[in-house]
Amino acid sequence: MNPLPSGLRWQAFGGGEPTTLIVHGLGATAGEARIPASGLPGTRVVVTLPSHSGAADAPDGYWTYSRIAGDLWAVAREVGATRAIGVSLGAGALVALLAARPDAFERVALLLPATLDRPRPAQTVDDLVSAVELPEGVEAGDYLQARAAAFRRLSAAVAALPRQVSVADPGVLARVTLPVLVVAATDDPLHPESVAKATAAAFPNGVVEVFPSRTPLVTHRRELRKLLVDFVGV
Repeated sequence: MNPLPSGLRWQAFGGGEPTTLIVHGLGATAGEARIPASGLPGTRVVVTLPSHSGAADAPDGYWTYSRIAGDLWAVAREVGATRAIGVSLGAGALVALLAARPDAFERVALLLPATLDRPRPAQTVDDLVSAVELPEGVEAGDYLQARAAAFRRLSAAVAALPRQVSVADPGVLARVTLPVLVVAATDDPLHPESVAKATAAAFPNGVVEVFPSRTPLVTHRRELRKLLVDFVGV
C-alpha cells in the first residue's frame, strides 16, 4: 500500500499495459473495491479511499469531489494509469477530474454515478445501509452490521457528500473527447438511471449501458466483467 497525506492508499495487481485505476464507492469493503478489477488485462491499481478498510481516517473537510479528484490524479501520475474505472463516489470523483483535466486518461468507465450537477437529498447512515441489497448467500445480520460499522466511520462523508456535485456545469465535459462508458442500474434509489444517462450525454463520446438490476455489480457480475474487459482492453 502507498499512502497519500490524506490517507488514501492504493495497491497494484497484475502487470504490463494498460494500467487501470479503480476507485470504489462510499462504504465499500476491500473485496467490493476489487470487483471492477476482476479479469482486466494489464496492471490494476485499486484505490482505498480514506476512512475505508485499512486506510487512515480522512482529514477534516476532505469529502468533496474535487479534493478526491486531486488525490486520484496524483496516483494516476505516479502509476502511469491510462484507464480509469470509478464506482458511485469514485465515478463522481473521476468526472470532477476529467472536468479539470480532459486528457487525464485514454478511456474511462463510470459505474453507477450518484450525481452529476445537482445535489442529492440528505441521507443518514440508516438510509445507506437499508438501501443495500444483500449478496446471495450472505447472512443479513452480519452483512448489515458490517455495513453499518463502515458507514458510521464515514459520518462526515455521509453528511457532506449529498450537498456536493461532481461538476457545476456539465458543459465543460464537452472538452473530454476520450471514450466514456457509463453503467446504469434500474430501480436503484442511490444511483438513479437518469443521472447515468445525463452523465453519458455530457461527454461527446459517452455511451450508457443499463442493467435491469438494482445491484448489477452483484447480479450481473459476469456480464459487467466482459463489458469492462472489452472496454479497457482496446
